[in-house]
Amino acid sequence: MMAEWPRTTEPMKNWRINLIFLLLVLIGAIIASRLVCLQIFDRNLYKALAQGQQEGFKFPGSKRGSLFFSTGQLLAADSFPFGTMASNLTGFIGGEGIGQYGIEGYYDQELAENDLFLTVDYNAQFVSEQLLAEAGKNFNIESGQIVIMDPNSGRILALADYPGFDPNNYSKVADYSIFQNGAVQKLFEPGSTLKPITISAALDAGKINPQTSFDDTGRVKVDDYIIENYGGASYGESTMTQVLEKSINTGVVFAEKQIGHETFLNYLRNFGFFEPTEIDLQGEVYSENKQFQKVSDINFATAAFGQGIEITPIQLVRAVSAIANGGNLVKPYVAEKTINNYGNIEEKKPEISSQKVISPQTASQVTAMLVSAVENGFSKTAQIPGYYIAGKTGTAQVPWSALGIDKRGYSEKTWQSFIGYFPAFNPKFIILVKLDNPKANTAEYSAAPIFKQMAQYLINYYSIPPDH
Repeated sequence: MMAEWPRTTEPMKNWRINLIFLLLVLIGAIIASRLVCLQIFDRNLYKALAQGQQEGFKFPGSKRGSLFFSTGQLLAADSFPFGTMASNLTGFIGGEGIGQYGIEGYYDQELAENDLFLTVDYNAQFVSEQLLAEAGKNFNIESGQIVIMDPNSGRILALADYPGFDPNNYSKVADYSIFQNGAVQKLFEPGSTLKPITISAALDAGKINPQTSFDDTGRVKVDDYIIENYGGASYGESTMTQVLEKSINTGVVFAEKQIGHETFLNYLRNFGFFEPTEIDLQGEVYSENKQFQKVSDINFATAAFGQGIEITPIQLVRAVSAIANGGNLVKPYVAEKTINNYGNIEEKKPEISSQKVISPQTASQVTAMLVSAVENGFSKTAQIPGYYIAGKTGTAQVPWSALGIDKRGYSEKTWQSFIGYFPAFNPKFIILVKLDNPKANTAEYSAAPIFKQMAQYLINYYSIPPDH
């Protein structure tokens, strides 16, 4: 029988259990220590990383990018804290989170990932909307717009539309046309604010100069039609400068006749009247003016003083800016830069045509003529002491067709406007004031004084030194 080893099974078993227990305690201590480190000492690091992931990857239902004024105020962030302010400019966010109209519509995709900073100045926008609201009370206007732009770059400082709506409660609006921005989505006949364009074309073509004169009898026959000056007035021997001062219809008919229909049509085309401006707002409209372009003496005669040709306010601002800046056609824009979730900034650059619409000499001559219109003519209600203002009034009858009535001819309603820029010989701003059917005889008494108020505010706000 073989000898047995001494029995040690029980002590050996206890030793192994103790060793395993000790190892588990050590592992637990290590894990606990690491958790304490993560939760206490590295908490801020991991919190930042987590937040970075959440901001960097947007999931359905995540926060939409915000809109900011150029002056820093928050304009929109899933809601619109200023209510009706700039509503026709911003548009609104529809039920499915999709931007509709204006900036929200145009930049819908960008706003899913970026904040958008506008060119629009909060204070300029606020004052322009106030002035339109006052026009609603004082002149009982049906609607109206004020556009303020840098004529050298196309940068929009204000784009006000009256009446507005609350984009937070857009579903309560009964008339959907109120969502449209009148400066880019509604056509009008500009009336005498187009006369500087006609004079520019004739000057640039070398057919007239500022002192070219004609004999105004107060009326002119074109085809089977009689064209008259406002109120049937006649001014006798008048220069082209006086044509703008007194807003003489027969004078611009004379100027257009000197250059011929085809040349006039080409200038209108070059000034951008038959194409969109491509402003960065959703739903811009424009008219090809096919009826006007049918070569007819009466069509071109009336177009010379802004009747029978339809454009948008923003097209007019861009065209007159070419006179203000020495002949360049600029692209209006309202978005200045985007900033994404990582802080990357993308600046929007001005777009300026390389081909001049008119020569710098022509632009300078017309500017001097428009200054004379404010100093000596019907636009004198826009005068500001100490400053050269270049500007022109416009009062146009509203055609029945624009009122949705199937009838030829014109109603008694009017569009009244004033467009001007200053300081005239080194312009920083161009302003268009357009009023729809104000209770006033002409723009001299309605739009021009509003222009003066807006211009005076900008002069004070930006501390523009006198130049007169």
